[in-house]
Amino acid sequence: MAKKLILDLDTGVDDALAIAYALGSPELDLMAITGTFGNVLLEQGIRNSLAVTDVLGHPEVKVFPRISHARTASEFEVLEISHFIHGLNGIGDVDIPSSTRSAEKKSAVDFLIEAVETYGKELIYVPTGPLTNLAAAIEKAPDITKQIGKVVLMGGALTVGGNVNACAEANISQDPEAADLVFRSGIPATMIGLDVTLQTLLTYKETQQWRAVGTPAGEFLADMTDYYIKAYETTAPHLGGCGLHDPLAVAVAADSSLVETLPINMKVDCSEPTRGRTIGDVERLNDPQKTMEVAVAVDVPRFLDEFMTRIGSVARSAK
Repeated sequence: MAKKLILDLDTGVDDALAIAYALGSPELDLMAITGTFGNVLLEQGIRNSLAVTDVLGHPEVKVFPRISHARTASEFEVLEISHFIHGLNGIGDVDIPSSTRSAEKKSAVDFLIEAVETYGKELIYVPTGPLTNLAAAIEKAPDITKQIGKVVLMGGALTVGGNVNACAEANISQDPEAADLVFRSGIPATMIGLDVTLQTLLTYKETQQWRAVGTPAGEFLADMTDYYIKAYETTAPHLGGCGLHDPLAVAVAADSSLVETLPINMKVDCSEPTRGRTIGDVERLNDPQKTMEVAVAVDVPRFLDEFMTRIGSVARSAK
């Protein structure tokens, strides 16, 4: 039986690829997308999620909005580097039709709580942006930390440096207080950080395969990801491709054997100079119960093969 899946997205390029991966995974039943801020403003992310699910042939996927800024802020402004990497519209400045659908009226936080109460251990939640929505849900209904099946989050870095500064990764740095609440809450979570995502790289050779499919979905995926790869040529030319951050988190939700993990209770630094750092919590280091795992190794060839197979199937079948 397919696992129930909710994606929590700030829908930029790799978030859109994560949607495609989820839709192409028989192990997963994508119930809904909850929206947040990050790569784009909340409103643009909601627009992208609706439009992307349409172009990929899955208008049945509902989208729920909620919190548009960090816990300690009153507003959010997209960083210039985010515009550079994801484009002004978040999806590589590719123009796809706006959806005729609208976001749901129910808030993402209430929807998540109800979904956990309904599906319990069958539910996997994959946040690939700031953890603001999840933190709010835990505050409102603390019992979900014991009821939910698993959280597989994209964010953080344990064995490598950050991508915002020497120690902080972008998703975590956009709301460290929310991430710290989640990390310390006891919710069962796997952190898919830069430790592994920067080992999973895509090149123009792979995107050409989507273009060759000859469908609007394939063309969209190729154009969008080519923009992303080009940005990486400036920001990280040593890599030789773009990192598949968010799709790897979805892949691990479908198949945890893709990564090797270190069981360790984690925290997030919320003060300077290390604000946003994800690191072991010394106060719980010797606690025999480890509620978090951190991915430290990944089966790159198997993941990339599954990535191309699954997203290719979505590109071919989308109508």
